[in-house]
Amino acid sequence: LGIDVEQARPLIRVRHCYPDKAVLLDVWRVDGFSGEPHGREGQPVEWCAVDALSERAFPEANLPIIAAAQLPDCYLITPSPGATDAFLADLEIALQQGVRLVQLRAKGMAAEDYKALAKRVVKRCHAFGARLLLNGEPEWVAEVGADGVQLSSGKLQSLNQRPLAKELLVAASCHTAAELQKALELEADFALLSPIKWTRSHPDTEPLGWDEMRRLVDEMPIPVYALGGVSREDLADSFAAGGQGIAAIRSLWPGM
Repeated sequence: LGIDVEQARPLIRVRHCYPDKAVLLDVWRVDGFSGEPHGREGQPVEWCAVDALSERAFPEANLPIIAAAQLPDCYLITPSPGATDAFLADLEIALQQGVRLVQLRAKGMAAEDYKALAKRVVKRCHAFGARLLLNGEPEWVAEVGADGVQLSSGKLQSLNQRPLAKELLVAASCHTAAELQKALELEADFALLSPIKWTRSHPDTEPLGWDEMRRLVDEMPIPVYALGGVSREDLADSFAAGGQGIAAIRSLWPGM
């Protein structure tokens, strides 16, 4: 490309088998460079907005790269909602701080109450250009106008096919290599791997650690977020382990 890279980090490594060959694509995100990009081998080169990449035709091995490029490095999981107005106010602060991917998690809330809240959360997320995933039934996504679904590990195991159309996001919560493989079989867009570090919510659970995350993620051709006891301060460790970034409740929610 005729550029000098000044700042870059790992984005994703993709192993893919075509009928006649196997490829390993080691992709980095370049955040600083000098020079004017051009095709030094005669190939055409052009700038393209990240969101517009989905409209282009690419080889199959490139699809996880596009997914990784379009996902942010932080994924907010909401705490259980208390008073609705206060919850929405805190959400808006998080969005103002740059959060662009949100999971609405409200364990124990009645389905109709959850969907009513989700409709209000969707409006706020979309006003900031953020996407909302529901921690609930896949069929609720269209009903409330959300952008996808977060599958629990139990829900993941109960499914035999991808539950939503390709234009919507399907994410999978995973703790083992077997669950990550199941996420691949369901054609999930990305996965969460946990717990990476010790957590207050599961103090007796042995964390996987960064080395184990690196080993598991190295075999995964989809983006994987680190979850469990992590914060923005752990982004560099996640990137080094092959992760997309971090997913969190406590460290990304205002006032926690």
